[in-house]
Amino acid sequence: MVIILVGGQWGDEGKGKVIDLLAERANLVIRSQGGNNAGHTVVTEHGEYKFQLIPSGVLYPECTCVIGNGVVVDPRVLIKEIEQLRERGIEPKNLVVSERAHMVMSYHPVFDQLEEEARGDDRLGTTWRGIGPAYADKIRRIGFRVGDLQKEAFMRKKLGFVVGQIKNQVMTRLYDAEPFKWEALLEEYLGYARTLDPYIKDTFPLVQAALDRGDNILLEGAQATMLDLDFGTYPYVTSSNPTAGGALTGSGIAPTSVDLTIAVFKAYTTRVGYGPFPTELFDSLGERIRERGVEYGTVTGRPRRVGWFDACVGRYSTRLNGAGSIALMKIDVLNEVDTVKVCTGYEFRGVVHGHPMANISHLKHCTPVYEEMPGWRADISSARRWEDLPRECRDYVERLGELCGAPVDIVGVGPRRDQYVMRKQVLFAETARA
Repeated sequence: MVIILVGGQWGDEGKGKVIDLLAERANLVIRSQGGNNAGHTVVTEHGEYKFQLIPSGVLYPECTCVIGNGVVVDPRVLIKEIEQLRERGIEPKNLVVSERAHMVMSYHPVFDQLEEEARGDDRLGTTWRGIGPAYADKIRRIGFRVGDLQKEAFMRKKLGFVVGQIKNQVMTRLYDAEPFKWEALLEEYLGYARTLDPYIKDTFPLVQAALDRGDNILLEGAQATMLDLDFGTYPYVTSSNPTAGGALTGSGIAPTSVDLTIAVFKAYTTRVGYGPFPTELFDSLGERIRERGVEYGTVTGRPRRVGWFDACVGRYSTRLNGAGSIALMKIDVLNEVDTVKVCTGYEFRGVVHGHPMANISHLKHCTPVYEEMPGWRADISSARRWEDLPRECRDYVERLGELCGAPVDIVGVGPRRDQYVMRKQVLFAETARA
């Protein structure tokens, strides 16, 4: 069975918790796109774990965890994550890194910062992790892949060309900055090669064999639909496709193999950085939700913008990803809200739109059309059955499912891995792990 998990909003929906829930019965978890500009948080009985590159399923030693070909890997960050796991008594023997995945090179974060600063007031709010420049080099066909770490002569020749003839020309002529020393970069990355060599593999036969066996396979998406390079609020997006389609190309799995796509939403909406956000709250309620929900970036620590649930985004994401199920997280954050609002449309120049418009200027200046519902004013953190939730809370969940066009099967009622209500069994079948 193959399940794709995608974020339905602008990220930070609580995917890490759902991934952890599903990974318990998974044979294979594949991180399919993005880089260390995204973070997943998992809270277990042993404490809190934060992952940027390593799939969240690494906490289950019987589960093989793959960093797929669609990911851009910063070797320094990956090695640091491996070391942090070891410090907590976890040896990631179940980790595999695709030799086809591209690498973030040391010059990519430098260009990321220089380009962002050059934009001035039109900056995008990138994380300066070098993700965009790494994907750009992949498209320009001057990128380095993880498998290149195992080819010293190739690395030497290509670094001399890419850095000496291309990158340093930009550094000196455009930015009037010091050039990079490609020989030092070679030594740096050969050092990474010695550490990462045991994990680097051709993942195509591994994935295909798992499909042939009928294994439980989970595709772990990073970021979210509204940050998609093609369908998000361009240019305020990420540099990859964090949709179901991107999950397939980033893992090497055919669309006919997919059994279910689950879209993860937060019971309200958040966004990090710049870009249109129609339902954003600028008042004390927005601040209260931010503090109660601990809405600060896993990777950057930046405070997240907060707003009401946007069902226009919900419908858009559900249809775009072909989601047959929704996981609604962090609904407990709204426990103390008297009245909850849901955006059901955008009014712009007298016309009501039912999905995010491609023109971000229109989206930025539209007026959200709201539907109001009563809050539940109750602590739901101990709820484990649907019937345990207050009627007002159940009504809210049902309404969001109706508006988004898919059933809400998982409801998150707290940060711990056991704090959820399962309305319908959407887990994998019991595995046949050896």
